[in-house]
Amino acid sequence: MQTAKKPRILFISRAYPPVTGGIENQNYEVSLWLSKITDVKIVANKKGRKFLPLFAPYALFYTIFNIRKYDVILLGDGVLSFISWFTKIFSSKPILAVIHGLDVNYDSASLGVWYEKILIFLYQKLWVKLFLPSLDKFIAVGNETVKVLRLKNIPSKKIVFIPNGIDQNKFYKLTDRTELEKILDLDLSGKKILLTSGRLARRKGVAWFCRNVMPKLPENILYIVAGNGPDKNNIANAIVENNLSQRVIMLGFVTDKVRNNLFNTCDLFIQPNIKITGDMEGFGMSVIEAASCQIPVIASSLEGLKDAIKDGKNGFLVGTEDAQGYIEKITSLLANDAYRREFGKEARQYIIENYSWGKISQRYLEEIEKTLC
Repeated sequence: MQTAKKPRILFISRAYPPVTGGIENQNYEVSLWLSKITDVKIVANKKGRKFLPLFAPYALFYTIFNIRKYDVILLGDGVLSFISWFTKIFSSKPILAVIHGLDVNYDSASLGVWYEKILIFLYQKLWVKLFLPSLDKFIAVGNETVKVLRLKNIPSKKIVFIPNGIDQNKFYKLTDRTELEKILDLDLSGKKILLTSGRLARRKGVAWFCRNVMPKLPENILYIVAGNGPDKNNIANAIVENNLSQRVIMLGFVTDKVRNNLFNTCDLFIQPNIKITGDMEGFGMSVIEAASCQIPVIASSLEGLKDAIKDGKNGFLVGTEDAQGYIEKITSLLANDAYRREFGKEARQYIIENYSWGKISQRYLEEIEKTLC
């Protein structure tokens, strides 16, 4: 019996490790796991945003001059859709893109300065209305992103939802709080630890949580915020305003080792996202990472978080900006250590069964092969 030939894929990423970030990590994992099951050539920008003006034309010309070597092109996000538009002039090879959310919804999330308004205008006119429609298929990482694509007049038959995946052994390890006490330089006896980890954008709701939830939680609850980002000063102000300097700890950027220690030693992971016009959570990667470490997750029932967390299966959803809902869920879970630990084990198993990259990459390959039929 003859085995069907696997497609040769040209994968292009403008955001790739060693630079850290959500798209960077997702693009790396997609390319890594697809490479295990088919032939993948990776062309990636590994030097960050400053190198993008050089990488973009290089990637375009590489694609045009080498397109005959590949069966299909997979773009790491919608910003690279200009490659699709220009390549279609010379070739009919199918081109797909992973769509994360902001790459189609980049609109009023800017700070409002004049050059950002110009960028938004150009992006909406050129990328959203001209370049993006040239793609043959859109792989949306969240159902909210699917809705946005439809609002941008992208045909439903071109859109497929595939959630982000996880390497279930990348973050999980057996440890205790001794190392965490060294990291924080604190005695954690009798303390309950809440954690939020990731880029500190306003939509993440950390400042809102500090203003509306933390002041009403018991004094023995500490809140650790790991990460950096544009909302850092707003969060710091919220801490000062509510006299939380002894109960909320901002660690800033942390290494992978520290992050993993936090994942495996804290009591609850909190993702208190709020609605911000023009900004959105494409998929809640941090909540999946946390759940894979047997830490129960409490997240806002909003946007991509609803795709990542299935209430009662691998975490719990609370209405966005529902302070009382967060307070009640946090206190009830912290009051029952046995249930919390058992739920954490079940959450990890759910992640393994539904979000492992081995299964997710196979779904990518199936959708890619459909474009070749």
